[in-house]
Amino acid sequence: MLTVSVILADGFEEVEALTVVDLLRRAKIYVDTVSITEEYTVHGAHGINVQTEDLFEEVNFVESDMIVLPGGMPGTTNLDEHEGVRRVVKDFYNEGKYIGAICAAPKVLGNLELLKGKRISCYPSVEKEIQGAVMTGVPVTVDGNIVTSRGVGTAIDFALKLIEVLAGKEKADEIAKAIVYY
Repeated sequence: MLTVSVILADGFEEVEALTVVDLLRRAKIYVDTVSITEEYTVHGAHGINVQTEDLFEEVNFVESDMIVLPGGMPGTTNLDEHEGVRRVVKDFYNEGKYIGAICAAPKVLGNLELLKGKRISCYPSVEKEIQGAVMTGVPVTVDGNIVTSRGVGTAIDFALKLIEVLAGKEKADEIAKAIVYY
């Protein structure tokens, strides 16, 4: 069974995280929500609290096919400052496993120098903070094992692209049709 770990930090962008969780689960992809705090409840950037299935230390990321980093502030900063997150992102990159990052979250990959020469999408104000990447300006960009997206307004496109890279275009199209997204 395909497994995706969505990593949540206090201050995450709720729409970006929960759209991914919802649509991937509709596609019958197992999604594990993971808190990097010491609590199962993670506080969103706009006051929406989310109960996660696991704490970071409880997850064996070797079992995941993809990790997803939602954006939001200070969520992205909190992800970037977490040594475990940085280690897992590097491991996934080096193993060729998928990494999804939306909004400001591609900055985590940029700070690890994983985006040099890569084509990416990210939140417009973050573009100047990521050195060496090629900014596409489109809603979602796939370059190798990295899938990036611009922000809340592209969250559905992002989630559907994650489904496509994991389960195929037919499954992504099926979910888009089911949610009346054209």
